[in-house]
Amino acid sequence: MKRITLIITSIVFTIAVSIQSSAQKADFNGTWKLDMTKSTLPEYTPVLVRIDVQIKGDSLLTERHYDTGDGQIYPFTENLTLDGKECSITIYEMPRKSKASWAEQDGSVVFESVTTANGSEDFVSKEAWKADAANKTLVINFKNSMTGQESTGLFFLKKAE
Repeated sequence: MKRITLIITSIVFTIAVSIQSSAQKADFNGTWKLDMTKSTLPEYTPVLVRIDVQIKGDSLLTERHYDTGDGQIYPFTENLTLDGKECSITIYEMPRKSKASWAEQDGSVVFESVTTANGSEDFVSKEAWKADAANKTLVINFKNSMTGQESTGLFFLKKAE
């Protein structure tokens, strides 16, 4: 009887640990740098060359560093909640509304933003972030649109040591 109880307890424990580990969210914290060789970038798209990410509880703090093609790096900081609520900032005199949330099925982050340029043109970006702790990689799939033009691609980033 003790043996059966021990076996059942072991099975229940194994199932509980499996469920808990599969529901965990990926670790996005750290500094991530672009690997151009593994990224898919459309022409005329600002290139995310580095992103610093801090997630604490339901708070997402990022500092993004973009190269817009002129060789200069343009950073900006954004602080969001991960509950899908919209937050507003201004970057380089352009208003930006963003929201982020966890994708419960796979622990990724879904990120959406609208940046208004020239007072009337909306640059809309939708991103799906997936981190792989074992390989120290972050993949950001994106879909951007502005004035009827649409582009898709991915930023493949490696964790900086």
